Formats: sequence, C-alpha cells, structure tokens
Amino acid sequence: MKKIEAVIKPFKLEEVKEALSDFGIVGMMVTEVKGFGRQKGQTEIYRGNEYSVDFLPKIKIEVVLSEDKVDEAVDAILKAARTGKIGDGKIFVMPVEEVVRIRTGETAEAAV
Repeated sequence: MKKIEAVIKPFKLEEVKEALSDFGIVGMMVTEVKGFGRQKGQTEIYRGNEYSVDFLPKIKIEVVLSEDKVDEAVDAILKAARTGKIGDGKIFVMPVEEVVRIRTGETAEAAV
C-alpha cells in the first residue's frame, strides 16, 4: 500500500475531490495547512500598510490506496490541481507498512 499526500491551492479542493471520486477513491483526509516554497510568500496591503505574508494557505489531501492505483491517482490529482502558475503544490508518495481499522480490527487492504 501507498500513501499519497498532495498539497494544493485551496480553491482546487473540489476539483481534486471529484477527480479522485471519479477514479473510485471513497476516503480521504483533508487538512488546512500553511506553507511556502519558491513563492516565498507574498506582499499584501491592509488599511494602507504593506506587510509580508510568509506562509500561504494550502490544503493537504491524504489518501491511502493499493500500489496498482497510485499512478492513476497521482495523474488525477495532477490534472485537477494544476493551474500552471507558481504555487500549484506538490504530491508525495510513500509506503505504508500497516493499516488497522479501529472499529473492526481489519488489517491491510480490508482496512482501507
């Protein structure tokens, strides 16, 4: 099994969720996060004062799925989240050693 973590722009969440649902993924975790990369934040003006915003709002999506579905899921996220502008985000894929469903005690693929 693999875990996909995707950090995307907040306004792309619905598109990514729909793309993953169309692909057959029924469960995911979504977290509001803040961060920066090459964007290095941005400068904004509030009540006439200019200030720097170092950490930009982002959304982190986490999905655990079988290895044979990873490439298609990554492709679905790429297509749905891409704007072509700086700050589109990143996708991380990592191994998952074990999954246990707390309610039933099921493990591995049955727990996902």
